[in-house]
Formats: sequence, C-alpha cells, structure tokens
Amino acid sequence: MPRLIPDTGPQRVLATVNFVYTIGYGLYLTAGVLYFTQAVHLSADKVGLGLGIAGIVALTLGVTVGHLADRYGARGVYTATLAVQALATAGFVLADSFGPFVLAVCAAAGARTAGVAARSPLIRHYGGDRPQEFRAFLRAVTNLGISLGAVLAGWVVQVGTLTAYQLMVIGNAVAFVVAAVILLLLPPVAPVPAVAGPRWTALRDRPYLLLTALDGMMAVQFKVLTVGIPLWLVGATTAPHWLISGTILTSTFIVIAFQVRASRSIDSPAAGGNAYRRAGMAFLLSCALISSAAGIPGWAAAALLLTAAVIHTIGELWYSAAGFEVSFALAPRHATGQYLGVFGLGAGLADALGPALLISLCITWGRPGWYVVGALFALTGLAAPFAVRWAQSRQDAGQTQPEAAENAKA
Repeated sequence: MPRLIPDTGPQRVLATVNFVYTIGYGLYLTAGVLYFTQAVHLSADKVGLGLGIAGIVALTLGVTVGHLADRYGARGVYTATLAVQALATAGFVLADSFGPFVLAVCAAAGARTAGVAARSPLIRHYGGDRPQEFRAFLRAVTNLGISLGAVLAGWVVQVGTLTAYQLMVIGNAVAFVVAAVILLLLPPVAPVPAVAGPRWTALRDRPYLLLTALDGMMAVQFKVLTVGIPLWLVGATTAPHWLISGTILTSTFIVIAFQVRASRSIDSPAAGGNAYRRAGMAFLLSCALISSAAGIPGWAAAALLLTAAVIHTIGELWYSAAGFEVSFALAPRHATGQYLGVFGLGAGLADALGPALLISLCITWGRPGWYVVGALFALTGLAAPFAVRWAQSRQDAGQTQPEAAENAKA
C-alpha cells in the first residue's frame, strides 16, 4: 500500500466512516439475497423484481440529495442518509412479505445512492489539493471493508439459520449507526451559496451528461467478475469452482494495493480520457480470454480466467481513476453534490441493467457475446477522450452551464 493512513484528521474520519460502513455493506452485498430467499422465503423472482424497483427509485434521489448537500451542508445530509439506511436495514427483520420487502429495500437503496452524492462535497472539501486521489484511497478502503464483511457473511451462510441471518441484518444496521456517529466528529462544511442561473445546472451540462453516459456503459465491467465469470465458469468451462472466489479475491487485493498509485498519474481530465481508453482495451482483452476458456482442459481454463481477472482489474484501476478525475475536475465547486449525483446515474443504470446484459450476450449467446461486450467497452473507451475535450472546451470558455447564455438573453 502506498499510503496506509490519510494525511489529515478529517480525512481519517471520512476513511473510518467508510471502513465501518463498508463492513456492514459487505455483509448485505454477500448474503442479502440469500437472507430474503432462505430466511424470509421470498421467491428469487420476487426478490429480483424488488431489487430492480429499488434500483430505479435510487436513481431518482442522487441528484436531488446532492443538491441539498451543496445548499444545506453536506455533513448533516450525509449523516441523515446513514440514519435512514440503518432504519431501513433494520426493517428487513420485519419484511415478511413482498410489500414490506419492497418498501425496505427501496428506502435502503435510495439512502445509499443519496449518501454517495452527499459525501462528494466532503471529499472535495477535505481531500486536499487532489480530492480525486483521496477518493481513490477511499475506494481501496471500500474493498477492504467489503472483504471483511464478506468473510463474516460467509459464517452466516454456513450456519444458515434464521437467527444467524437476523444477526447479520442487525449487524448491518449497527454498522451504519456507528458510521453516522463517527461522522459527527467531522467538522461541518459550510453550505455553498447558490450562483445565478438555472438550479439544475448538471442536468443542462451536455458534455458532462455524455461523460456520465460513457462512464455508465463502462461501469458494466463491474459485473464481469461478479456475474459473468461465475456463470461462465460453471456453465461453459471445466475450471474448478473455487476459482470463482479466487478471481474476486485476486481483484480485491489488486484494488486495495494499487488504486491510489494508479490514480496519482491520472492528474488531469485529459489524462482521465486516456485512462478510459486504456481501460477499454484491457476489458476487450480480458473478455477475449474469458471467451477462450470454454472447451479446453480445466487447468488451462483456470489459467486463462485468472489471467483475465488480473487484466480486467488493471483496466478497472484505470477506469475508476479516470472517473474520479473527470467527475471532480469538470464539476463546479458550487454544485459538487449535484454534479456527482448526476455522474452516479451512469453507474446506477449499469448496476441495474448490467447483469441482464451480460447474461443475455455472454451466457445465453455464448462465446461471440464476450467479444461483443469487449468491443463495447473498447469503443466506449475510445470515445471518452473526445467527450473530455468537449467538456474541457466548454469549461475553459466559462460555459459549464450549457444554456446560461440563452437564459441571460431571455
């Protein structure tokens, strides 16, 4: 690890909040679906439908709550989102049918998305000269926390009793409460005064919206390791099934160890655009290797899949660092929460639609589908530098609010 402890007290508080929070989230991420299917006894179809509804609801809240964080103070708004997540997660214990389940997961998912947007002004304010690098550090912390939560969730799944699952849910809620309490140690950030012009400037910033769309298309790559490889490994290759965990653990270790280092060299929007391009090529190569793992001996398939996971994760380092750079650098300071809320829409759509896309193309269609998905990543990466240059030209011309001139004339 290039750096184990953040430089300042506020950064340490934010890192600690992130660590505690992601331990709880790691519990849910690993065994949440099993809780609803095994302990609550909802059908897998109903659970999938409920989570899909929750994802759509969550997409509607990021921009609005990010704007509230800009105008009324990010620490208070972020604390409120953690409190709502704790209450919603605790409500899982009472969700004994489809209706309460949908309400609970919608509240939890909405608060989570809102929290990401509300946290962004805090990262920018306390992140020093390079908040993008501090954001990369928080991502490494996130992977570490989720890994620990996944280990604890493994015990829950192994025991498999209702009591064990309920303890998991309560532990998840407690982690959110503890994170909210620790956050109160952070000095508050004064609200940023509004500037003249339209309120929803991020939604009018066409270059930024284009970057959001491109980033969202590439964000489907997060599902390659968690959805694509597991299903492909089991259904189309003779590789040992334990390699599913092996590929994810390998990826997690690389992110924890190298995300900050990868971000240090990506120190401008132009460098971010180039990093998107490199990431797209890495994803194309990894998808080709995954496709090639079918129909060959188990040892060879395992070697190809593990190599693909390493290459894919290197691309993920570049992709994440590029997103951190362009999302902060091209967002005006007076609307950080709103802009980062908009930028999160792309990843939110990828999270909702990515699994179905990979299953239909890569699993149902088979080997050609992996090449199609890889080509999609590569073409998106090639388009990113042009979108970055467009956004920079508008920013340099003082037109980060695309329709400001028209409104002034009116």
